[in-house]
Amino acid sequence: MAADQTAANRASQTPRATTVTSDALLAAIEASLSDDKAEDMVTIDLRGRSAFAEYMVIASGRSTRQVASIAEKLTDRLKALTGKRAKLEGKDAGDWVLIDAGDVIVHVFRPEVREFYQLEKMWLPAESGAAQ
Repeated sequence: MAADQTAANRASQTPRATTVTSDALLAAIEASLSDDKAEDMVTIDLRGRSAFAEYMVIASGRSTRQVASIAEKLTDRLKALTGKRAKLEGKDAGDWVLIDAGDVIVHVFRPEVREFYQLEKMWLPAESGAAQ
């Protein structure tokens, strides 16, 4: 009986993942990026165009330190919101950080790296020159 009680106590202390809609997730991501002074934020609607995500957000930071900081704070906020850690790639280099938050993929670049890869041109609809 004591083992059952201990397991129950551990389960109640473990944060559980909560279901968050993709629109709520997007709003939280955009707010976090804005709060951390990310620049030139572009949101691309991928619904019906991609199987891996519903939205892609692309933003810039002024330096490698700011790019890494924006990404780290975003993943911390997403963990608080959803109860699970978003996948993070590239934070150590700080030139281009990819955050996989499930329904929303976030790219944070240094401006020079963003200009080189031009992801917006690849993913924005041909008739659109602006963010959706």
